Order: sequence, then structure tokens, then C-alpha cells
Amino acid sequence: MIAAVVDAFYAEARRDPVIGPVFNRVIPPEHWPQHIATITDFWSSMLLGTGRYAGRPMPKHMAIPELSDAHFMRWLRLFRETAEKLCPPDIAALFTERSERIGNSFRMNIAMRRGDDITRMGPLQRETPSWTPPE
Repeated sequence: MIAAVVDAFYAEARRDPVIGPVFNRVIPPEHWPQHIATITDFWSSMLLGTGRYAGRPMPKHMAIPELSDAHFMRWLRLFRETAEKLCPPDIAALFTERSERIGNSFRMNIAMRRGDDITRMGPLQRETPSWTPPE
């Protein structure tokens, strides 16, 4: 089920007008199979405690200068929608809770490392309905 969610999410994310350009710039086409396998291991560790992932995702995300709240909000919405389509409600809720916690943690760490004042940051609001940045 984790692999199905990861596969479906990234297929959608790569086509998305907000986060697709970032993913497609950062991850070359030939690296996608390995990226999918790594992210599947990440979620296996996050949800099942398998220990299959032992990487450090924060440095890779820190290296993407354009990451903003709009990107995190879109990522979380697409991920939540994918989990809700493919999983029973209790499993989708678990995916959603963990993804929102991870997304907010990443965003706060990135903001802090960029020198932003994080003392006034609240959690991200859910992106509903779909939001697209102005041209």
C-alpha cells in the first residue's frame, strides 16, 4: 500500500504546475526509479518502523532555494488526496497526520536555517481548494 501511494503521488506531483517544476528540475528522469524506492523506504520507516530508511532528507531539501509554503501546501494536499483515494480511511488519516507533521517540521527547519524568525510561524493551513500561484 505504501508503494502504491508513493508511486501515485509522485506521478501526480511531477505533472503539478506548482511542485512539478521543482521535482523535475531537482531529480533527473533517470533518477526517478531510485528516488521512488528511497521514498517508499522512508514511508515504510515512518509508518511501520521498519528502519529501511536511514538517510538525511533535510540537506537535500535545504538545497532547493525556491521551496516556500506554497510548495509545502501543495505537496501536502496532493499527498493527502492520494492517500484518501488509495487507502482505507484509518490508514489515509495516518498518512495525512504524519505527512503534515513532517511537512511542517521541514518548513520550520528550512526557515530557521534561512535565518527567518520562526517564532511567529504557525502550522500550514490545508490547501483547499486547489491553489495556483499567480502568473
